[in-house]
Amino acid sequence: MNTKSSAHYQREYRKRLREQGLVKKEVWIRPENTRLLAGIEKRLRKIDIEAQVDEMPFTGQNRKTGVSVMTGNLKSWTTASLFDALKGADLFVGSSASIEMIDGVDPAIHMVMHDYGDLPIFLTVSGEQIIVEAVLWEVSEINDVSAFNEAILRTHKYFPLSTISLDVMSDGADYYHMFGALSSTSILHNVVFEIEVLASNVIQATSAYSGFLNTPIEAQ
Repeated sequence: MNTKSSAHYQREYRKRLREQGLVKKEVWIRPENTRLLAGIEKRLRKIDIEAQVDEMPFTGQNRKTGVSVMTGNLKSWTTASLFDALKGADLFVGSSASIEMIDGVDPAIHMVMHDYGDLPIFLTVSGEQIIVEAVLWEVSEINDVSAFNEAILRTHKYFPLSTISLDVMSDGADYYHMFGALSSTSILHNVVFEIEVLASNVIQATSAYSGFLNTPIEAQ
């Protein structure tokens, strides 16, 4: 079992961004525009974006044509069918992330987000829900659990499409997880977006809550 905390992946993520020649810029936006910003940020990391400007996700539509990206026939995914579809998504075709199926009584999809410091993410389909999750920290890594829990309740809404839970893992220890949930009839585009948003939120949450760690992440 991989027990590395999200702090490790956050450090690797920042290191790889610097190696790509990218710089960090702080922006202030209205919370309802977070999804829009995430799409724009992804495109601005590329060297040549001129050909992509008209495809930026303005409220889920093509800015030039106004055609919604939400169209498509509804179908209910299983973990196996979603795995087959995700393998062909741009995120996994290139070097940004890798994907594998973990078979078992409750099969799961294991993804490694190489663009986010090799952050591991797991996806399962259960009934009417798709759950996408990643480990944050073991409870023992937190210096003040009560204060941290209160901070989470007051601030987790600032990480769109994701929330934080406390779960027992196979080693018997309690771990904080960040997860997102969406309908099992969601179109593939939205599933991929959920995966990428979760990865980004894990990195941001690790930085935001660093002060609660026994060994805080150094200011960078």
